Amino acid sequence: MEIFFWCLLGLLLAGYFALAGYDYGVGLLVRAFGRDEPERRRVLGSFGPFFLGNEVWLVAAVGLLFGAFPLLEGKVFQQNYLVVVAMLLGLITFTAAVQLRSRRPGAGRGSWDLLITGGALVTTASWGVFFGNLVRGLPATGPVPVADPFSLLWGFGFVALFALHGANFLAVRGDAELAAKARYLARRLVPVVAVWVAVVAVWMLLSPQIMSTVDRTWPALAVLAVAIASLAAVWSRSPRVALAGSMTLAVLPVVLAGTLRFPYLLLSLDLNEAAASPGTLRLLTFVAVPTVAVVVLVQWLTWRMNRRPVGDRTLLHF
Repeated sequence: MEIFFWCLLGLLLAGYFALAGYDYGVGLLVRAFGRDEPERRRVLGSFGPFFLGNEVWLVAAVGLLFGAFPLLEGKVFQQNYLVVVAMLLGLITFTAAVQLRSRRPGAGRGSWDLLITGGALVTTASWGVFFGNLVRGLPATGPVPVADPFSLLWGFGFVALFALHGANFLAVRGDAELAAKARYLARRLVPVVAVWVAVVAVWMLLSPQIMSTVDRTWPALAVLAVAIASLAAVWSRSPRVALAGSMTLAVLPVVLAGTLRFPYLLLSLDLNEAAASPGTLRLLTFVAVPTVAVVVLVQWLTWRMNRRPVGDRTLLHF
């Protein structure tokens, strides 16, 4: 039962990064792609129908973490307190700025655009540092260092990765001019992400501090192989294939952290100790499974209904 909920938690986080990841990526690029107000509205309108639905994946993941692994939630959030606070501030800023920037017709929106880009930057960098800490291994007690070079490298990599993801999304959802610019930028970002993947892989395999606490190295090698294949897909001439490749890249940090540290989530805490009681897990099954099924169904229907590129007649949510 514990393994089932661990996999379900990974699925929710993977869905969040694959889907909400392009929201943050578009937020990082909105000022670069939008030369005037109508163009910036079309850029933001590209993820308009998906925006709130994408955030549901994070809400569901946090709820499942609280219910199924209460001890793990307390320790992980406590040890990454500053990173989590920065992440929440960035997420709130980004979400609020996206929804408020166009409420007053004719008002100046330059400050809102800066808040969108800044919120997306803080959110993605914080997630990168957070997962860098998880991959490196959390100590038994005490907070993790915020300025650790390995974690900061992950923060930089997440910004580049989600910018690539956002560019690929705009190549699919944007009009012809916007899609062409997005594909051009995506091709420039692929080498940056590839270098980041290579540096992280070499750092991990050569670091005694990281690999000494891992019982097996095959998860890291498997994730590296999938990352290389995904980078090749991102280089494809087909925008949809490239988007699928960047989606895969976005979920790989979740897979890496979830498999590399299994079953010892912290250096002194395994999965069975972190999980709730068997009775609680059984009760949670009746809530979690239907909820996840509904989330997946709604997400699929939303994509099906909004699969066409943004045009002049598209309803803009923001």
